[in-house]
Amino acid sequence: MSEQYIAAARRLRDAYQGGAVAPLRDIMEPTDAEAAYGIQAVNTRFWVQQGRRIVGRKVGLTAKAVQTQLGVDQPDFGVLFADMQIADGGTLRRNQVLQPKAEAEVAIILARDIDDPGATPETLLAAADCAVAAIEIVDSRIADWKITFADTVADNGSSAFFVLGQERKSPGGLDLYSCGMVMEVGGAVASLGAGAACLGHPLNAAAWLARRLAATGASLRAGDVVLTGALGSMVALTPGDRVTARIGGLGTASFEYEGAGK
Repeated sequence: MSEQYIAAARRLRDAYQGGAVAPLRDIMEPTDAEAAYGIQAVNTRFWVQQGRRIVGRKVGLTAKAVQTQLGVDQPDFGVLFADMQIADGGTLRRNQVLQPKAEAEVAIILARDIDDPGATPETLLAAADCAVAAIEIVDSRIADWKITFADTVADNGSSAFFVLGQERKSPGGLDLYSCGMVMEVGGAVASLGAGAACLGHPLNAAAWLARRLAATGASLRAGDVVLTGALGSMVALTPGDRVTARIGGLGTASFEYEGAGK
């Protein structure tokens, strides 16, 4: 990893406190996955050394329309740390984020390790402990969300926080393909979707992740949370918003974005 990439990783880390920065186009081409994941890995190692604990992965860019927009033909992934989880019904503080958005997802929690470069949706189904309604709160350390594929990958998949619902369901008895999703903000419908919007099926996205990690010598572990990708459009957040995701067969997940007067 070149000094240039190490400096880019630091630039992104500093943005969490100092504010969003310009896109990293002076460092890498918009579709340079190798450099982007390398920068992400620098920061992952840094944060682990600082005491943060990895609890899973998030999959992004699972919608074909978004892939087309960014000029790529595959999803991406980022790392989930324990301190990124907000309790169901909890509060996202304004000083924790820069330009947050929310999206509703299906989360899979694993019962067994997966280290299989040929992993299939059936592999994931067999290894899963449960499926859970989830909300991913995404954010970008890149100013005005003017991201390329490489920007978002380097920026840990534009990750921020996540919420898991309280109901745990066996995925074997669920229809995660046609399950409907409604995300409400302040009691009004803000996003609609279905399981099929996530790379054709949430387990497709999870299987892609398992294969991608195995190809790099990494793996998914028992207990890991896998956020499989958005079921509908992202919604920008305004202080005071109350966000609830309802997913057919899985129940709800919710949080509040701290109001301006608090």
